[in-house]
Amino acid sequence: MSTDLDAAVETASPPRRSFPLLGLIAVLLAAAVLVVFFTRQGTPSDSSPEAGFARDMGVHHAQAVEMSFALRDKTSDQALRGLAYDIITTQSTQRGIFMGWLQQWGLDQSASRPPMAWMSGHGHGGGAATAMAPGGTMPGMATPAEMDRLRAATGKDAEILFLQLMIRHHQGGVEMAEGLLRLSSREEVRAFAQHIVDSQNAEIRTMKEFLAARGAQPLPAP
Repeated sequence: MSTDLDAAVETASPPRRSFPLLGLIAVLLAAAVLVVFFTRQGTPSDSSPEAGFARDMGVHHAQAVEMSFALRDKTSDQALRGLAYDIITTQSTQRGIFMGWLQQWGLDQSASRPPMAWMSGHGHGGGAATAMAPGGTMPGMATPAEMDRLRAATGKDAEILFLQLMIRHHQGGVEMAEGLLRLSSREEVRAFAQHIVDSQNAEIRTMKEFLAARGAQPLPAP
């Protein structure tokens, strides 16, 4: 920012001292631009879309990691084990970034508001409840009963159930990230949300191919 400001002042200042007022005006305008920029990029509030997204997506990612550990220990299919490993490492790292944001913003990592409250009025159909799964959870989340089934499953049944649950889970994560993109103008959070949309859509396509090869179909989207 200081380089741009120096350049602006240098460009605005004439070689001779004929118009000193013009140089002063240029400096004041540049300072005003900096104030506006840093105001826009101010710390998100506790109830902001950015804070809600970071908290909820952190919880969402935690379940994906748990599901991937369950599958990795049940299958000998190298492609599936590789997918599970990628989800474990990528989403664990992303969770760390979310928690780092909250710490940087001076906010608690746990939320006092209900899940998805940050999307209130912006979900499909106009309310936060429409962006939540039955039982008041985030979109795409597996239920406790489904997690128990995954832990108990073996062999091909475990592979199919994992793929079905993770496809739906990723679809929910994409929905959350797209919700953030509609609500936030904060550049680093938007860039991260777009990365989630792109990467998880790519993994959804791969998992659908794995599922078709096993003669199974995805679950209904959240």
